[in-house]
Amino acid sequence: MNELFAARLKKLREESGLTQEELGEAVGLSSEYISLLEAGKRTPSIIALNRISKFFQKNISYFLESRENPFAILLASEKIDEATKKVIVDFQKKCEEYLELEARTGRHLQLSPLYSGSQSPQNMAEEERRRLGLGNEPIRDIFRLGEVNGCHFLRMSLPEESRISGIFVFLEDKEAAFALVNSSLSAGKQVVAAAHLYCHYLRDRDESPVVDNLDVLVDEYVTLYSPREQFAQAFATHFLIPQSKVKELVEKDVKSRRLTYPQVLFLKRYFGVSTPAMLRTLRRLNYLSRSQFENYFKRNHLEEEKAIFGEVSVEEVDMGPSGLPPVLPERFWLLKKEADLIAFEEQETHPPETGQSSENPESN
Repeated sequence: MNELFAARLKKLREESGLTQEELGEAVGLSSEYISLLEAGKRTPSIIALNRISKFFQKNISYFLESRENPFAILLASEKIDEATKKVIVDFQKKCEEYLELEARTGRHLQLSPLYSGSQSPQNMAEEERRRLGLGNEPIRDIFRLGEVNGCHFLRMSLPEESRISGIFVFLEDKEAAFALVNSSLSAGKQVVAAAHLYCHYLRDRDESPVVDNLDVLVDEYVTLYSPREQFAQAFATHFLIPQSKVKELVEKDVKSRRLTYPQVLFLKRYFGVSTPAMLRTLRRLNYLSRSQFENYFKRNHLEEEKAIFGEVSVEEVDMGPSGLPPVLPERFWLLKKEADLIAFEEQETHPPETGQSSENPESN
C-alpha cells in the first residue's frame, strides 16, 4: 500500500505545482509527515487519507488500488462495437510505437499540470491560455498545441455507427497521455473534439479511459451527459473562442449588437472553428437574437461562405466516410527520423561482427 500511495501522492502534488510544505499546510499536516508519506516510510492514517483525497478531489480507492490498463478496459467494453475495437487496437499499437520512439530518442513529453475540479470551465480555459502565453488570440493548431504540452493527438477514422467523437487514455505507468480524434468528422468538429479531449487531459486524466459521444460536442445535447462532459465542452468553447476577443472584435469593427450572417462567417474564419460553434457563442453573448440564431443555423454554410469569400475554410470541409488513413503527429515522424539516425550511427560505430571459419586457413 505504502509504495502505491506514495507514488500517487507525489505525482498529484507535483502536477498541482505544490511543495511538500504547501500541501502540508493545505491539508493540516506537517511537511515532514508529507515527506515520509511520499518516501513510502509511513502508512497514512485514516484522517490523513481522508484529508488528502478530499483536497485532490479523488476517491480514496485512487490511492489504494492499482488501475487496469485503459486499453484493456476499452476492448472489454460491451458498449463498443467490434469494428470500433479494431480501430482501438490500431490506436494502441501506434501509441506503443510512439512511446518506443520517445524512449529511443530520450524525448519523453512532460505532462501539463493537473487542474482541480473547483474552477469554472471559463476560468480554467483562461488560466490555461495564460499558462501557455496565448493571450486571447485564436489557437491556430489545437493538435500541435496539445502535442507539445504533453497530450499526444492521433487522428483516426472511426465507424459511423460508433457515434464516437474521440477517446482519451492516460497510461499512468508510462506517464503518457494519448487522444484519438475521429478523423471522419469535419475539420471544424475535429478541432472542437480535440479541445474537449484536451480538457479531459488537463482535468480528468486519472479517470482514463474517456470515450466521448458525438452529442457531447453539441451544446443542446451535452446537458444530457455527465457533469464531466458538460464541463469539458464548456472549456472547449472558451478555450477556442475567448469571449474577450469576440467582444473586442465586435466593438472595434462590427459596432453592432446584432450581427449579419456574413459577419458571423468572418468571425468563425478568424477563430478557425465551425460555423455552429461560432453561432452558439454569439448567441450566448447576445450578439444574435433567437430568430437570427435559428435562421443562420439552417443556412448552407459551405455555399454561402464560398459566395461571400470566394473560398471555403477548411473548418467546414467534410472529411468523408470512415476508412481514412490515420493522421499521425508531425512529432511522431520527427522522432522516427531521429531514431533511424541513432540506429545508423550505432551501426557505424559498432558494425556487426562477421563470422569467421573455425578452420585454420594455413593448415591447408
